[in-house]
Amino acid sequence: MAGLAAVAVAASGSVAFAEARKTVTLDVDGTTKTITTYSGSVQGMLDSQGIRLGERDVVAPGTGAELSDGDQIVVRYARQVTMTDGKDQRDVWVTVTDAGEALTTLAERGGDVALVASRSGDRASLPLRLNDDGPVAVVADGRTQVVEDHSQSVDSVLGGLKIELDKDDLVNIAPVAALEKDKSIDAKAARSAGEAGADVAIQVQRVETKRVTQKFDLDFDTKTVQDGDRYEDLDDVVRTAGEKGVRTRVVQLRTVDGEVVQRKEISDEVTRKPVDRVVVEGTKERPVVVEEEAVEPATTSATTESSTSSTPVPAGSVKEIGQQMAAARGWTGSEWTCLDLLWERESGWNYQAANPSSGAYGIPQALPGSKMGTAGSDWATNPATQIEWGLGYIADRYGTPCGAWGHSESVGWY
Repeated sequence: MAGLAAVAVAASGSVAFAEARKTVTLDVDGTTKTITTYSGSVQGMLDSQGIRLGERDVVAPGTGAELSDGDQIVVRYARQVTMTDGKDQRDVWVTVTDAGEALTTLAERGGDVALVASRSGDRASLPLRLNDDGPVAVVADGRTQVVEDHSQSVDSVLGGLKIELDKDDLVNIAPVAALEKDKSIDAKAARSAGEAGADVAIQVQRVETKRVTQKFDLDFDTKTVQDGDRYEDLDDVVRTAGEKGVRTRVVQLRTVDGEVVQRKEISDEVTRKPVDRVVVEGTKERPVVVEEEAVEPATTSATTESSTSSTPVPAGSVKEIGQQMAAARGWTGSEWTCLDLLWERESGWNYQAANPSSGAYGIPQALPGSKMGTAGSDWATNPATQIEWGLGYIADRYGTPCGAWGHSESVGWY
């Protein structure tokens, strides 16, 4: 009897051992394996496999659930990804295995979204597989290509297609369906990607930041100044020609695939000031000219005695005297016309014309009048003396009356 009891105990122990031993299926982020365990709970089985869960990781059934033979335990690690709705970016946590599933989950919250790949120099990465269910489309530089090997990383897919990245380029992972809404992408190519079975796309956007210098003309002002030595009935003359200024603006532009998305003003300043245009107007009142009938030659003894220091006075009016004396120098025709215009402007051929503000005197408006003393001591009263001095001045300074007239026309004096 004792032997039978021992056999019974042994058989009971074998049954209990068999009941403790379980075969379960463990799925960790899509990687599935069958294991044998003697753990009575999900937590115990995970501990035996060296699986440690973070606060955001999920497991089904829960860690406190009893473990039975044939159970399937699913573990999903939480990963932080950056999502964008095309305007703003924010970090979120997801417990999925690939980008396709993450996009579907995030889209359920409303609106089109994309995942932003992390950038490090010329590399791009994503903490998720791209697409467990099919090929991946790649949109870059106006082309859409389909890659069948969806197990690769973002960086290896781009490298296989020889798509190089600059450090500022953007790399997003978006649903292929969203590509058809993007006007910058060929719709036909997007449809072809969908027909090839790709529902996830890597989108490369070229980003460029550059500074642009813009120059703008600044108009000059016109100022009028008054000249008391210039007759008021003369046309205004330009003393200083106006010159436009330059305003320089430097703007920093950020473009995405050639489209400006950000504009920042760096500087805006006047780099060359405009130069005012200065116009001179005369304020001098022209003296009233009294035309003399004739100036008779001096016949008195007093005149004869002083003739050595004065100019003989020809017969005729003051202007006629001037014409005769000019002709004696060969200044006839147009040269006489220039002389007539010049001294008509200056004094009206009045040998007593005096400018009270400047002190200019006589027919040629010598400044001061005493300069004419080199032609004769009677310079203040003898028109011939004044004319002689004036003709000599014009010859020495301008060569001819027309030369003097041209200068006067240009600047308002001679």
